[in-house]
Amino acid sequence: MAGLTLDTGALVALERHRAEMVKVVETARQAGATIVVPANAIAEWWRGRTDRREYVRGMFEIREVDEKIAKLAGEALASIRRRRVEVDDRVTIDATVMATAAFFGTNLYTGNFDDMDLFGRFFPSVKLFGLRS
Repeated sequence: MAGLTLDTGALVALERHRAEMVKVVETARQAGATIVVPANAIAEWWRGRTDRREYVRGMFEIREVDEKIAKLAGEALASIRRRRVEVDDRVTIDATVMATAAFFGTNLYTGNFDDMDLFGRFFPSVKLFGLRS
């Protein structure tokens, strides 16, 4: 199995113990896949310590949004601006999640499939999986 990247929606699904997301993570862990989350997605998700959040936090590695990821995310944002897509802070975080997936975990589980799919042409190696509502 290729690496796995999670976005904020996937973290929320894990925190809420949604069976679909729990199964994905358990399967990835059993296969020895690296599971990563960019640090800025933690800021969107973390709302204080709970036992469940601590448990979920232990399931993945946090990756810093370093210069190479930030530059790649910026280039991805430029690519969607050319298509006249509105760019805000939420979309900027989505770009860094996609850039993280491109570097570390090419399977990306997201609660915002349509938003992440905006970057599909820029990150063709990233395979998106949307969570059912």
